[in-house]
Amino acid sequence: MDRNLALEATRVTEAAALAAARFMGHGDERLADQAAAAAMREALDGLAIRGEVIVSEKPASDHDPLAVGQVVGTGDGIPVDLAVSPLEGATITATGGPNALSVMALANKDGLLRVPDIYMDKIAVGPGLPDGVVELDRPAGENLRSLADARGVSVSELVVCILDRPRHGALIAAVREAGARIMLIADGDVSGVVATTIPDGIVDVYLGSGGAPQGVVAAAALACVGGQMQARLVIRDETDRRAAHDVDFGDPGRLLTLRDLAGGEVMFAATGVTRGSLLRGVRRAGERMVTQSLVMRSRTGTMRWIEGHHRVPPGGLGPGVVHDA
Repeated sequence: MDRNLALEATRVTEAAALAAARFMGHGDERLADQAAAAAMREALDGLAIRGEVIVSEKPASDHDPLAVGQVVGTGDGIPVDLAVSPLEGATITATGGPNALSVMALANKDGLLRVPDIYMDKIAVGPGLPDGVVELDRPAGENLRSLADARGVSVSELVVCILDRPRHGALIAAVREAGARIMLIADGDVSGVVATTIPDGIVDVYLGSGGAPQGVVAAAALACVGGQMQARLVIRDETDRRAAHDVDFGDPGRLLTLRDLAGGEVMFAATGVTRGSLLRGVRRAGERMVTQSLVMRSRTGTMRWIEGHHRVPPGGLGPGVVHDA
């Protein structure tokens, strides 16, 4: 895939983030999500690609502009698969919380794994570590000791990112018993996984269950920089089992590696919607809106942080956008 496509992907996530930010703090996650999806779809249709949405929170039967199976792009370029999350963190956007993102991943055809919109157990670390340093089926304490040894630090120096959910009570207790520190996040586990890729970042490992579509998007980021990830679908009931069957997933209990989730040539782009540890949120500076984005490309292993300055649209920003002091 051409390097220019990575920069075009950033324009797509910028458009979605700018649209969602208009509803920051308004208490209506549905409106924020709809605005982000519509803006992302419009931007995608301007790309010179023949794209198909492979991974989305919206199933194929949904009329959402970015539901699974939707065809996007001008139709003139290369065929690509897309994993999209126009607003990763709709609830935290509606409440004005941190770490909401607009994210997407592109890969060559059949490069992204089709997954149902159910939960997925995940463990992820960033680049520069020995293969197999962590494994999903090991106890948390064992993984943390292995990771600490690989980094040449004590377990007490590690920071583990976990979604703050009741279902993670036993996991949180095990991590604390092992002596590691925990960063609990309210929502948006894509940001938690991607945080492990940041040079000199504070997150060493992501643990726990979150959405399967978000797992594929996050895996694309890890694939771009040589991180590691293992995952497995969480089948809670017959409804989950049918959801896996409906996307021809195969054995829902199989262990998934990073290559299974996102293989071949991959690109990843994310733009901050609200303030966060990974990216700054949309804000106003004078007569411009400012965005911060991260774009990655597996062919080169490049990570780029891009700051965009955008003209204020007719009618203004809406009251949700933060103004720089």
